[in-house]
Amino acid sequence: MYNLISFAGIFVLMAFAWLISTDRKVINWRVVFWGTALQLIFALFIFIIPAGSKIFLIVNDAVVKVLDSATAGTRFLFGRLALPPGTKNEIGEESLGFFLAFQALPTIIFFASLMAVLYYIGVMPYLIRLFSRVFTKLMKISGAESLSVSSNIFVGVEANMTVLPYLSTMTKSELCTILAAGMSTTASSVLALYVFILQAKFPTIAGHLVSASILSAIAAIVTSKLIMPETQIPETLGMDIKPHYENESTIIEAIINGANEGVKMVVGIVALLLAFLGLVALIDFLLTGMGLRVNNLLGIQMDWSLKGLLGYLFYPFTLLIGVPASDAFEISKLIGERAVLTEVKAYQDLAGLLSSNALKDPRSAVLAAYALCGFAHFASLAIFVGGTAALAPKRTRDLSTVGLMALIAATLACLMTASVAGTFFTEGSILLGK
Repeated sequence: MYNLISFAGIFVLMAFAWLISTDRKVINWRVVFWGTALQLIFALFIFIIPAGSKIFLIVNDAVVKVLDSATAGTRFLFGRLALPPGTKNEIGEESLGFFLAFQALPTIIFFASLMAVLYYIGVMPYLIRLFSRVFTKLMKISGAESLSVSSNIFVGVEANMTVLPYLSTMTKSELCTILAAGMSTTASSVLALYVFILQAKFPTIAGHLVSASILSAIAAIVTSKLIMPETQIPETLGMDIKPHYENESTIIEAIINGANEGVKMVVGIVALLLAFLGLVALIDFLLTGMGLRVNNLLGIQMDWSLKGLLGYLFYPFTLLIGVPASDAFEISKLIGERAVLTEVKAYQDLAGLLSSNALKDPRSAVLAAYALCGFAHFASLAIFVGGTAALAPKRTRDLSTVGLMALIAATLACLMTASVAGTFFTEGSILLGK
């Protein structure tokens, strides 16, 4: 029954996007059809077809092995502080517990360098262009937005560098799509952080997050084109264009530049967490104080924290994507938390729920992993709008105008990704990694 609910949820989410559309009469239904079909075909291949499941597990194991290599540097620098909980080092010293700053965040630097190397040797440009060609040919969208969306499967805000020559002439619909894709997907370097947080209780999380990033990129095209459909003729409509990027002169330079970008990313994440956690704690103090009086006055028990209030807001959507009712409020609070405290804190709390066996159905954890996999929060709205505006200053006003609509499209895309995964989920699946 829950699989059917998830399947129906895909179309209800699209209907919601259509209802808030800027122009319901000019929807490109080819985008909607092929975008939905591609997601379902991909999920069917991964979850149901044996060959797809095997590829999924190979990808998962590969990411985990690379992640193990990434911890070599942190163990050298931080010693026992870098040991994951429940592990020992070569001389038998036990871990001191989980420390985000010493265990998870440094892996971002390693993965940023690895991605720079893959760019340098041509692997990433090839994969990006391959995805771009599929999106352009099947959905008949512009080559520039296809390229940007494809780049976002692997990298973050820097994805728009690949379409730098076209940013100044993009339509508002194209701008909305590239922003939505950026906020609904996750960079490979940050994906490693989520794997580190969840791997102990969710062994196949790496494979799920890779598939979630691909699904969310496609979903972002669908939701953004429903919310802000194309009313002009894009300059690169139906064209196959090459990625624009500056290649380093040597592989050593690529490693150094990648590491430096990783450091900037880590500093940015730390700054956001410090600022937002503190501000939300202050807001929670004020809200819960007021809420306690309301509860006593009305004789009710209601969670007045910001996370709880957002949980009530996202509760219908959580049921809609197929999360069992027994776990729906806990998962809806995580989705609400992601909107204000970033996905890092939400994944940490998901790991906490798994550790304490607070979730009654394994389906809930899988759908939560998909729904949370993206930068769909208010902090990234500023990051992506500001970062893209820095590349095309003349489009600042247009980017600011479409930014909030792109965030809504990104949030719906992440929920749609969870619905697609829920459509094919089975409790006996080898993808759960018991």
